[in-house]
Amino acid sequence: MRLQRGSRIDEVLRFGIVGGVCFVVDFGLLYILTDRVGLHYLWSSAVSFTVAVALNYWLCLRFVFFNVGRQTLRQAILFVATSAVGLLLNQFSLWLLVNFFALHYLVGKIVATAVVTIWNYVTKRRAVRGL
Repeated sequence: MRLQRGSRIDEVLRFGIVGGVCFVVDFGLLYILTDRVGLHYLWSSAVSFTVAVALNYWLCLRFVFFNVGRQTLRQAILFVATSAVGLLLNQFSLWLLVNFFALHYLVGKIVATAVVTIWNYVTKRRAVRGL
């Protein structure tokens, strides 16, 4: 079976690849800022998540969602707003997993990322397409 460029399956696969790249950036920055720089894991997580979201936005426009055209202010606001909710979901999940389930912050980050990934795909697709 050959994937057609622009099909939903192709789009989901490209979103997964971009998400993987952004996860490596997010996870790597989280580790560096927490273990090497000495920031509290929730501050590090907020910074790393924000950097990864900015990269994700650019990569989604370039490589995932084709034919979106020039982004309007409304689309950019939707993207930022959905990212802010994603950040809240990420931070709450991470805090809960570390403080109540006693997971190491890096393990918690993996679980928190799984929670936020579905939210991100659905909302980012709608935001960049202006739906």
